[in-house]
Amino acid sequence: MISYRIGQDVGLLEEWPFEAPESDYCILEGDPRASGRLDAGGPGHLTRAGIWRCTAGSFECTEQGDELMTVLEGRCRITRHDTGEVAELGPGDSLYVYDGSRVTWAISEDVTKVFLGFKPGGY
Repeated sequence: MISYRIGQDVGLLEEWPFEAPESDYCILEGDPRASGRLDAGGPGHLTRAGIWRCTAGSFECTEQGDELMTVLEGRCRITRHDTGEVAELGPGDSLYVYDGSRVTWAISEDVTKVFLGFKPGGY
């Protein structure tokens, strides 16, 4: 069983640089730094689940896989480019994003999220 709770220490995370070409990252403001851990699934699997953390800043990216995320700590705003829809997220808030969505993340307080993703054809 895997359990994630608001305020709980999520354990060790590894650096996840903004380098994946398929995500086409573009840093817009600040110097955001991401880290994470896969707790299930991953390369070659249709699903993956884990923890992701990012420091304050702003960036654009193309989401890889359908993903349900829940913020455990911090605050951010995610804007979907194709619709202009904006989601303001804080601890306990969840959001579903679609595979291939181009979004802007504006992180005002370092964010830690738990995620469950699905990608047809696998990651």
